[in-house]
Amino acid sequence: MTRHSKRFAADLKKRRSAEPVPLAEAVEQLKQFNTTKFDQSVEVAMRLGVDSKQADQIVRGSIVLPHGIGKTLRVVVFAKGDLAEQATEAGADEVGQEELANKIKGGWTEFDACIAAPDMMKIVGPLGRVLGPRGLMPSPRAGTVTPEIGKTVSEYKAGKVEFRNDAGGNVHAVVGKLSFNAQQLTENIQAFIKQIESLKPNAVKGTYVKGIAVSATMSPGVAIAV
Repeated sequence: MTRHSKRFAADLKKRRSAEPVPLAEAVEQLKQFNTTKFDQSVEVAMRLGVDSKQADQIVRGSIVLPHGIGKTLRVVVFAKGDLAEQATEAGADEVGQEELANKIKGGWTEFDACIAAPDMMKIVGPLGRVLGPRGLMPSPRAGTVTPEIGKTVSEYKAGKVEFRNDAGGNVHAVVGKLSFNAQQLTENIQAFIKQIESLKPNAVKGTYVKGIAVSATMSPGVAIAV
């Protein structure tokens, strides 16, 4: 048995029950799994009663969590003139136009978020083949095609989280690190859950939130009572 699987098995024993528990208790259990040498990321996953094949049942968006996610995101921006200056002042890691597009076309994707001014979409549009599969393609719906470049860059540098349901109707996102205290993790998870609940598509009939679980990079999941 590898060290990783031994640790996982030990963590499973620490988990009091496979049944859903209140959020505060789920966070408390998760904190007990903090036995690795690195600071594990904490992720929340929500199973939604949506039909992902229907365009009017897609759940997607972004949120700035109350306590960030414990990591500084690398942000690139497509902009020119004043907006390019705003991006630089807000801390963008790289700002450009055609030359940045060519760099990405060549396979460079060492960044966590890509933001574009509306007048840059002619340049950004053809990058869909590279950025789309990685979830990095700017879009108005996600708030990454925007005239408010400075504000948006600042939000992403502070740890803004993007989300979109997958084919199985699941939404998941990083909501912090295991080194966060219990209150910080609880407040971040609560904020994410509330955001997803507020985005319930009108077309959804029946139960919208079917299940919620939290886990860390190398830990078992803990189900949260819905």
